[in-house]
Amino acid sequence: MTDHEHQRPDGVDDLTVEALGNLSEALEATEIARGHLYSFHRITGTADLTLGKAVDQLREAGHTELADRIERDLVGRNVLAGRWTFQIVEEYDDDYYATFRELERAARDELVGGRRHLYESEMKEDRRTHGRTGHEHRPAEKPQPGVGSAG
Repeated sequence: MTDHEHQRPDGVDDLTVEALGNLSEALEATEIARGHLYSFHRITGTADLTLGKAVDQLREAGHTELADRIERDLVGRNVLAGRWTFQIVEEYDDDYYATFRELERAARDELVGGRRHLYESEMKEDRRTHGRTGHEHRPAEKPQPGVGSAG
């Protein structure tokens, strides 16, 4: 038995569910790419700050000309033409990522009333061993503290 939130609406065919599953999978891949982009942003920022420390140490060690060259040509340098990593992240978020999320949601809203993960829900139902511990359809509801307890 499936819960309503993950049940295919009447009249929705297999190909539509599969297509929405692929659309969801593509969005998930985009989420991972976005995470890597944020990692790139953080690591590049850390590198630039550490580079500044190296410049200070080179200068302190008497390598002034080299320190000056590194500071002038590399510290604070754009990673792409006119852009630091925060600008890359913002452009990605505001354009590609926002459009992707909007269209994925619109497709779900239009075709299956906004329901998510129908393909996976049906796969789970097909693959699980019904009645077996660890293969439950969904988590059992946990009693709320102080509600319905005897004391």
